[in-house]
Amino acid sequence: MKHQTFVLSARRVATPTELIDDAFVVVEGATVREVGHGRVPGGLPLPIELGDVVVAPGLVDVHVHGGGGHDVNCATVEEAEAAVREVARYHSAHGTTALVATTVSDTHEVLANALEGVARVAREPGSGVLGTNLEGPWISPRRAGAQYPGAIRPPSREELSDFLDRAEGTLRLLTLAPELPGAMEVIRAAADAGVVVSVGHTDADYATTVAAFDAGAREVTHLFNGMAPLHHRRPGPPGAALTDPRAHLEVVSDGVHLHPAVISMVASLAPERTVFITDAIGPTGSPPGRYHLGPLEVLVSEDRAVLADESGTIAGSVLTMDRAVGFAVKEAGLALTVALQAASLTPATVLGEKQKGRLSPGSDADIVVLDRDYRALATIIAGRVAHDRTGLLTGLPTIRGAN
Repeated sequence: MKHQTFVLSARRVATPTELIDDAFVVVEGATVREVGHGRVPGGLPLPIELGDVVVAPGLVDVHVHGGGGHDVNCATVEEAEAAVREVARYHSAHGTTALVATTVSDTHEVLANALEGVARVAREPGSGVLGTNLEGPWISPRRAGAQYPGAIRPPSREELSDFLDRAEGTLRLLTLAPELPGAMEVIRAAADAGVVVSVGHTDADYATTVAAFDAGAREVTHLFNGMAPLHHRRPGPPGAALTDPRAHLEVVSDGVHLHPAVISMVASLAPERTVFITDAIGPTGSPPGRYHLGPLEVLVSEDRAVLADESGTIAGSVLTMDRAVGFAVKEAGLALTVALQAASLTPATVLGEKQKGRLSPGSDADIVVLDRDYRALATIIAGRVAHDRTGLLTGLPTIRGAN
């Protein structure tokens, strides 16, 4: 069957490294065919005129625990599969076209079931799910944050091997504390297996963090959170990460995890290594109230989630990727191209995804349309509409169950 071709025309198109005025994007099937400026070439369908919006690459979230009332941690493979589909569906309405479903520390059985359930979804073209991110269980009890202490355990090559088998090539990231016994061996083994290893929930010092990067770690989990703070005589993980060109830096751009000035500082020091994440939990999008993150009770308000019995401890977030971009631009003062790169191209690069996070000939037709307040108006995944809040894309092919 012949692929459908359509053209989107807008006031601005972000590639994301370049912002093009009065531009268009040609989509053929599930692929971007052309990005241009000015008049649409002849021989193409009439463009869909979107007006004063920004057309940008679909946003890529490498660290998201849940959303829309669903969590990645589930008791069975089937429950995990169903939950991850709903998580992806919820976040697609906020501009996310690709995500890595993220667990919290739990029993081996629950994590193995999550890996199998996510793998089922990730193997489906156009699902918007790229695989699993294991945040724990190999983390420091001293920096557990909102992770259940009873599920934390030492790093294990044997457990890693089983996780890799269950994931069947879809384990994309994992977080661990490099100071723990056996951690360096697990870092090397995971990196050799193609998994991106992230330093986080750690009590490591500067030298140990650098040693983790030497062993193959390539990211830091929610920079500044879940680790010792930056000190002028004890730079710790933040100092090691900010100064090491091998390390990508996860940033939660919500004004809760980091002050806007810190977001600006990180993006200024390492614009091509900054990775926006949501760290969103299941109640994201739900009314304020009491919910659970694993066995821990959390209190959710309009802009944050904290442990119910320890209000000073942040418990993930209720952030979405479009809001992360908007906050970075409006409150932290980032250029739109810098914010979009941190939310699309750079996270895709971390994962080795060469067709995602960009708008260029041959890239995946994963697209978000942002309004003037940087909220997602419409989302396209693999050339099909996943979300269309105001009917901008009526008539285009849609994903079954689209918002």
